Amino acid sequence: MNTLAFDANGLLPAIVQDARSGAVLMLGWMNEEALRRTRESGRVWFWSRRRQALWQKGETSGHWLRVVEVRRDCDDDVLLILAEPVGPTCHTNQPSCFYRRLDDEAILPPAVPADPVRELFAVIQHRQRERPPGSYTSALLEQGVDRIGKKIGEEATEVVIAAKNGDPAPLAQEVADLWYHSLVLLAACGLTPEDVFAVLRQRRK
Repeated sequence: MNTLAFDANGLLPAIVQDARSGAVLMLGWMNEEALRRTRESGRVWFWSRRRQALWQKGETSGHWLRVVEVRRDCDDDVLLILAEPVGPTCHTNQPSCFYRRLDDEAILPPAVPADPVRELFAVIQHRQRERPPGSYTSALLEQGVDRIGKKIGEEATEVVIAAKNGDPAPLAQEVADLWYHSLVLLAACGLTPEDVFAVLRQRRK
């Protein structure tokens, strides 16, 4: 990091790119401390030139940027952050900050493979924040870890029964129920699917 060419204000531009789709998500500024926190925490930090303060992307919205890799350009004066977004990156709730042409015409985002796990978890997070009445997810979160854990135990048993019965369709349905309740438990415990994915990536090594 000592060879990076920070500008006179001690900053570097940091381009954030979706590690899965390749889409450019946003541009921010990093000083040495923001870069250090980004590398150590696994979540993207920036320096706000307007507020003159460090800030973590998603600290208020819950729309994190999970770091996959940090790269430097050939002149050591620009960073590229490959990240997995949790929710929309732009404060306008667009997937990317670059959603308009110069003539202000909106640009449709490129088609990317569906990610049902992240999509479902985004819904769970919304229920967690808003707690809409009548929501099963909200009710589970209100009842806490013990109730969610009990449901996971019930669903795991149903998965085993469906597997032993040898019928693929019910098995898929029961596994879907198990995954859903596991995601609710992650949310209740302050974790995300990205935490699980990070463990799986580490195990592959």
